[in-house]
Amino acid sequence: MNALIPRPRLRIAPGAVHVPGWLTLDQQRELVVACRAWASGPVPIRHTALPSGGVMSVQTVCVGWHWQPYRYTRTAGDVNGAAVAAFPDWMADLGRRALVEAYEDETAGDGYTPDTALINFYDGQATLGMHQDKDERSSAPVVSLTIGDSCVFRFGNTRTRAKPYTDLELASGDLFVFGGPSRYAYHGVPKILPGTGDPATGLTAGRLNITLRVTGLTDPGKEVPSQG
Repeated sequence: MNALIPRPRLRIAPGAVHVPGWLTLDQQRELVVACRAWASGPVPIRHTALPSGGVMSVQTVCVGWHWQPYRYTRTAGDVNGAAVAAFPDWMADLGRRALVEAYEDETAGDGYTPDTALINFYDGQATLGMHQDKDERSSAPVVSLTIGDSCVFRFGNTRTRAKPYTDLELASGDLFVFGGPSRYAYHGVPKILPGTGDPATGLTAGRLNITLRVTGLTDPGKEVPSQG
């Protein structure tokens, strides 16, 4: 929903930038439609099983490459064995424009070639613990988009899951980019704020989070192993 008081652009840490309200309402609606189509297959949205035996409370569907802890593959061996949907060119272009906007530099998107999107759906009770996005071979920035309900987003440091960290609210249409010195910062979502989204986006409840990444993988016969 539109804020009564404009929210300022924030540089949370070097390379980490929050741009409120970057996506238009039309863009949000288009993304919701696209994500709904991907959620139905070829690899459907699911709660990801963890090696510990637990299950993530967020539901995930992937585009371009299939992610599971802690690797990327072209097919979803942990779900149904199908190949994931192709990563669309228009989404790569969106990622490049996001970097230009976040870093306020017309050249910031040059050479940025995201090839996967992890799409997470949070219901009102879902959370995501502090973690690093380090299953990629590339250190290119991560582009994160929020649609629907707002959340408390916790952005920390590169050394530990504990403090220091910054809590901020990500609302529908917001852009958050983290790269450079902050590329491997711990981050998480401790809380969703139900009822804060705008149904005009096409999402009546919950939060949709789309993160664009560069896997650094070019051989479809290989996996990206975890760096951790």
